[in-house]
Amino acid sequence: MVDRPTINRRRLLTGGAAVAATGATLASVRATEKGTDTAGFGAHRESFHGVHQAGVATAPQAHATFVALDLRPGAARSPREALTAVLKLWTSDAARLTQGEPALADTEPELALRPARLTVTVGLGPAVFDQIGAPHLRPDGAAPLPTFGVDRLDEKWCGGDLLLQICADDLVPVAHACRVLLKNVRTLATPRWRQNGFRGAHGADTDGTTMRNLMGQVDGTANLRAPGEFDRYVWDAGEQHRWFAGGTVAVIRRIRAEMDTWDELDRTSKEMALGRRLDTGAPLTGAREFDEPDFAAEENGIPVIPPNAHIALAHARTDDEHFLRRGYNYDDAAGECGLVFAAYQRAPMRQFVPVLRRLAGADALNAWITTVGSATFAILPGVPTDGYLGQPLLEA
Repeated sequence: MVDRPTINRRRLLTGGAAVAATGATLASVRATEKGTDTAGFGAHRESFHGVHQAGVATAPQAHATFVALDLRPGAARSPREALTAVLKLWTSDAARLTQGEPALADTEPELALRPARLTVTVGLGPAVFDQIGAPHLRPDGAAPLPTFGVDRLDEKWCGGDLLLQICADDLVPVAHACRVLLKNVRTLATPRWRQNGFRGAHGADTDGTTMRNLMGQVDGTANLRAPGEFDRYVWDAGEQHRWFAGGTVAVIRRIRAEMDTWDELDRTSKEMALGRRLDTGAPLTGAREFDEPDFAAEENGIPVIPPNAHIALAHARTDDEHFLRRGYNYDDAAGECGLVFAAYQRAPMRQFVPVLRRLAGADALNAWITTVGSATFAILPGVPTDGYLGQPLLEA
């Protein structure tokens, strides 16, 4: 006699009956939440709806996952229909998850109760505008970056039709949101690459402390902070495309750190290559991290900050060369580590690329860092409570 598989309560709820059971499941979860201590940073929530998507101007959380996806050919009657379905699903699920509520048909609803400032940020890659028959609506900035001579790009870290950026101060809601959002669109899109990043744990430093990368350097001192700077350099005003007002352009660069050879340098050599002191982050001409570097200062006729020091070349030389830096460390299973460098701006060719060209040409750090991945995405504008992500584009 052949043993027949048994149907138990667990299998029933996680199978086809999950959707039908959603109402009862949510009621149970809410009852559980009422009896749970909601104090602490895990209960903190970031708004989902608004003029801009959260996850850009939001104070950076401790953990981040970046996932690029490609639309599945033939998954729907048209790529436009597939993209619309994906964005509607992500809008519905992200609006709930970021507020500490399970997604519809969430099979692990308890994992959603403590969002810890969870944000979900969605972008579109350059090629998707052609796929949906709207190349004329692609923002000029949403284009692949030019090739730089020092780059060693690996296709497994490049490109993508869609971007999911998921951040929180706790890794559990990040992992849960990532699984839910990917699972619910698996028939419409397939993951292309995934990069996980981290900063200091929540509470490890005081608010406003600049993160350190795995080379021991403070990373992101010269950054945008004032709301007016975001309006000037980050948020699109809709001048080229009305539908894109409130959006921005993200460039995701995967930068490998060559730690074995970096470790061979003495401390002074490391500071000269960077142009900052390792302990305080202060420029070599200053005493505190946020002191303005003096690139003209000399000692015995020799510049205090070498002309090829990283900060000398990265420093803005025109008013346009400002952008938001939001980097995350990575340390993968193969032993490779480095930085997932996310930069947000209105116009990469005017703001970001001139800086990259200078760094590629002479940066003293080039001997110890290698860019192995690069991708550009149009980060969609925010969404009102009665709309969905990308609606102005898809219904234009």
